[in-house]
Amino acid sequence: QVQLVESGGGLVQAGGSLRLACAASGDIISINTMGWYRQSPGKQRELVAAITSAGSTDYADSVKGRFTISRDNAKNTVWLQMNSLEREDTSVYYCYAEVRRRIVTIVTQNWWGQGTQVTVSS
Repeated sequence: QVQLVESGGGLVQAGGSLRLACAASGDIISINTMGWYRQSPGKQRELVAAITSAGSTDYADSVKGRFTISRDNAKNTVWLQMNSLEREDTSVYYCYAEVRRRIVTIVTQNWWGQGTQVTVSS
């Protein structure tokens, strides 16, 4: 099994900053891509940012220049630094990891965290 534990969500005023963290643990050989999605009520889950094990990053247009994703491969941990937060960033943020593990053979599976609430007030 694999566990993804998120932390760092909360309430912040518009223009403020938050830093989310997600640590993966369990029977992990390696992790390819790690990243963050978010989902608001009545909306589809959308990609916020992702980072490969080599350090290549991808961001949603709405967060470019404001959010920064980073990771520590040795610790299987990914962070999302969120600056200049806007009310539209209010959502539940989910961490995910593309994990390589051995189940008889080596497989690659997507695992998700439980979600952390980010609320931006005006």
